Amino acid sequence: MKNILQTMTLGGLPLSSRIAMAPVTRSRAGDGGVPTALNAEYYLQRATAGLIISEATNVSPNSAAFELAPGIYREAQLAGWKQVAAAVHSRGGKIFMQLWHGGRVGSYALLDGRQPLSPSGFNDDLGMLQVYGALRNGYYTRLAASPSRAMSVAEIHEAVAEFGAGAANALRAGLDGVEIHAANGYLPQQFLSPHVNRRSDEFGGSVENRARFLRLVIEAVLRAVPPERVGVRISPFALYNNALDEDAAETYAYVLRMLDSYGIGYVHGADTNAWGGSSDMAQLLQLIRSNYGGVVIANAGLSPEQAEHLVAFGRADMVAFGRQFIANPDLVARIARNGPYNEPDPFSFYGGGARGYTDYPAL
Repeated sequence: MKNILQTMTLGGLPLSSRIAMAPVTRSRAGDGGVPTALNAEYYLQRATAGLIISEATNVSPNSAAFELAPGIYREAQLAGWKQVAAAVHSRGGKIFMQLWHGGRVGSYALLDGRQPLSPSGFNDDLGMLQVYGALRNGYYTRLAASPSRAMSVAEIHEAVAEFGAGAANALRAGLDGVEIHAANGYLPQQFLSPHVNRRSDEFGGSVENRARFLRLVIEAVLRAVPPERVGVRISPFALYNNALDEDAAETYAYVLRMLDSYGIGYVHGADTNAWGGSSDMAQLLQLIRSNYGGVVIANAGLSPEQAEHLVAFGRADMVAFGRQFIANPDLVARIARNGPYNEPDPFSFYGGGARGYTDYPAL
């Protein structure tokens, strides 16, 4: 049997394989960020994954990088997620929710005229921020990012509380755990980045101060969820959304030791630069393994063969697939048989309805 098909345990949860479904944004939530029956069907089709990590889910009305993404800060959203969790569990699957705050990656057009929030109002690079919305004709397209404003200390603590409330709501909705999205240039990584975070108070400057926001978020989440059911996604070397750090190895060694000290259940290492053809996976996994002793999930552009190699040689405990799960709802069975694999249609990744979402054929 392939190593990635072997069972394992995560936070007391028995997982049927070491194949995770990555948190792929699909932008098909209903009005007000409420998950629908169509969303539940999508996750049900993919419930044979060892672990599903949900699409990025807004913890705040101040988070809006992708229009039509779901939320977890209103009761109606929680009710929608109950449908999703029940569907996944009906097929024996396990699902964690990825908790998301886009911070400065946003547009006033998606925020009811409000400015996006950021650590220090750094706006010299708006053309590098990835913000997307739906056109009236149903197609999805990139939007211009709006200038952000610096968060007050009170607003920082409000955002921390929103992560904690989102975690509590995820468990109320029946999900099995949560993942804190601290990658891809979103708000937690914005605080970690000395390029973006130019504050001079207790949330800026030293690595300890820049990591304070993430530390407080973790502590807020842990008041609702046991640490072994919490994951944190990081992308230390990512260029995406420009949350840069020239000393990323030093910064994230500190972050990873912090996560280890809290007993966080897993670290999800995202090699985001692989999307553009430049892989940092070896460096990323070495950094994680050297500073953190829990479960390691590797992600970004990996083939099933590469995934098997990483698990077989102990460089990762699980591998998360994104685009492969978009096109292959029964990806685990296909990997067991060495294919064949459906090819994903990139023009239906975001927005729309069932086409390119729930109509990919199974074996």
